[in-house]
Amino acid sequence: MKLIGSSASPYVRRIRLLLNDTPHTFSDLDIYNDDREVLRQHTPIMRIPVLIDGDLTLYDSRIIARYIATEKLNTDMLSWDEENRVSIIDGATDALIALLLSKRSGIDIEGGQLYITLQKDRAAATLHELEKMVNEGAFSEWRYPSICLYTLLDWADFRTMLNLEAFPNLKSFRARNQNRDAVADTDPRQA
Repeated sequence: MKLIGSSASPYVRRIRLLLNDTPHTFSDLDIYNDDREVLRQHTPIMRIPVLIDGDLTLYDSRIIARYIATEKLNTDMLSWDEENRVSIIDGATDALIALLLSKRSGIDIEGGQLYITLQKDRAAATLHELEKMVNEGAFSEWRYPSICLYTLLDWADFRTMLNLEAFPNLKSFRARNQNRDAVADTDPRQA
């Protein structure tokens, strides 16, 4: 298997953590600059991650995670509650990425533009829900939803997009999982 993506992406990192004990290669691209054409050769949607396994090419982290779980690791599919948790995490991740890309594009993210306001509202709502869910024990097992939450929180810290002081349960969750296998190896600060 070959995983294509960027070491800085939380969506790619979650797949790298899922693949920790599974043989694969990782192609680390700079998708916003020199490697844009390389990405275009592998995916029509121009998003990462991309997983290539023989003749099969998969384009989305949720689909890739399902494929790995069912076809490579022989683990149970996620429950509907777990799927919803990942959807909430993806909502927060998408909103924070949109804000970061807006900022990098020279858009004032402190202004009151509708798009920016919607992203901030979405991030706040999802993060408050995740804070509550961690407190209730929803992420007590290190399964795909917990991996997704960890990669979101660590990416948000790495990109200075979130102050975890406002979310003590999320901060504690991140701290508890920092020393797990492969977490240090996939840290975007090391790339």
